[in-house]
Amino acid sequence: MARELDVLVICGSLRKGSYNRAICNTLPELAPEGMRTTLAPSFEPIPIYNADIQATGFPPEVTAYGEAIAAADGVIIVSPEYNYSVPGGLKNLIDWISRLPDQPFKGKPVALQSASASMLGGARMQYHLRQTMVFLNAHVFLTPEVFVGSAGQKVSPDGETIADEGTRKVIATQLAAFMPYAEKIGAK
Repeated sequence: MARELDVLVICGSLRKGSYNRAICNTLPELAPEGMRTTLAPSFEPIPIYNADIQATGFPPEVTAYGEAIAAADGVIIVSPEYNYSVPGGLKNLIDWISRLPDQPFKGKPVALQSASASMLGGARMQYHLRQTMVFLNAHVFLTPEVFVGSAGQKVSPDGETIADEGTRKVIATQLAAFMPYAEKIGAK
């Protein structure tokens, strides 16, 4: 029996009712057989990056996050777009992680997903996040892409998951394509 592909899911939103959190909550049921998705803890407790803090040692939350990324066979980042770019909290997490010894994003397969109330679905955020991931030497998965526009119309009545069948199919298609990519690029 083949080993399961372990994929860490990072939600770029801290908001409880986030459309992006709804995508994260939906991923386990849409993942293909042989892929297990695990939601990473909130990055809310991580302080704003400061080299003076780093000089005294990495916060334990940063170290734990880095270890989780390093241990995963792949990473999926699901994030909203703030001001045409990456939300500050997510960027802060990445800034901390990038400074860890043996930088854990290096060589890691990474897929991006985003949702927004607008029609663009977070496309500009993904463009900027791709640039950051390239700098970190991550292997960013290209297509199919997941941009969930008008997301408020696509969540379940309780707001916890994605209910729209067309959107679920797009997400499932990306996961199915990401699996062999991650197995080829980064599976341990």
